[in-house]
Amino acid sequence: MIISRKEVAKLAGVSEATVSRVLNNVGPMKEETRERVLQAAAELGYVPNALAQQFARRRSGNIGVILPFVPKVHLFSTYYFSEILSGIGETAKRCGYDLLLIFREPDGARDYAKLFRTQKIDACIVLGSQDVPEERTALAELKEGGFPFCLVNQRYDEAAYTTVDADHVSGSKDAARHLLEQGRRSIAFINGPMQYSNSTDRLEGYRAALKDTGIAFDPQLVYVGNYSRKSGYELAERLAVQINAGVVDAVFAANDRMAIGLMQGLRERGLEAKQHYSLVGYDDSDGSRIISPQLSTVAVPFYEMGRLAAARLLDQEQPKETEKSLRDLLPVSLVIRETSSI
Repeated sequence: MIISRKEVAKLAGVSEATVSRVLNNVGPMKEETRERVLQAAAELGYVPNALAQQFARRRSGNIGVILPFVPKVHLFSTYYFSEILSGIGETAKRCGYDLLLIFREPDGARDYAKLFRTQKIDACIVLGSQDVPEERTALAELKEGGFPFCLVNQRYDEAAYTTVDADHVSGSKDAARHLLEQGRRSIAFINGPMQYSNSTDRLEGYRAALKDTGIAFDPQLVYVGNYSRKSGYELAERLAVQINAGVVDAVFAANDRMAIGLMQGLRERGLEAKQHYSLVGYDDSDGSRIISPQLSTVAVPFYEMGRLAAARLLDQEQPKETEKSLRDLLPVSLVIRETSSI
């Protein structure tokens, strides 16, 4: 009779992925869990493939960071990516790992598991993950193979993936509520693409603030950019008409880059933030403090998110076993500056 890993997992009270990690010695693991799995395997007489075991024990010393490749965009100069990578790097160094950056082409293959099979990395963090079929397949393969990985700022509600996220529903609700408390009643919302869970969350928070104030949600006031400054700038032409007509008196943008691009485009059309409309961005990037007038925004702990994501994979003191602990949700905070003060 051949004993399967599923039977070992059942006896040990853990997932098959955990059994795979223990038997293949891949990634950090609580000693208590390791002993439980090994004892269950011994009791059942489970004998893994010796060649596969020897192959899997090879350690690269690298933690991989999968990043989207965006042509003509200086990725490392963007506040979002630079802060998260700095946080990942801090934890990786403390745990004795090096960073290996892997750029994902928009239409390229997403065989993340191959990075583990070829011993290039021991764990990986996925940034800029999109809810598209190709991404779902790649992540499911990682999970099935028992490879340690973590998503940052993206989640899949029906999948039990380790995730570090921020409370974007609360942050967006606070931003829109602030504008409403300033007497604004027609707030346009510039969101990002809906393939990102944080875009969905921000829309939910915006709608919740309107509902709490008794204002009907108007889909005509929702615009979609791509989180770039250019997309905010290009939307200025349409929003200028709305502001001049009195249809819009405030704008909430889902990140600072789009908000700053919008400010630039509206200024070229004779419209100034604070004077002609109120504006709140999101991220609390360096640009929000440098631009004039200074941009009201929502501060997101991106550095801490990167640090925590790496710790979840590399720090043996971090909890990993219960589904309850799979998602870390970090708080955000509203920062009120000149563009929304009356």
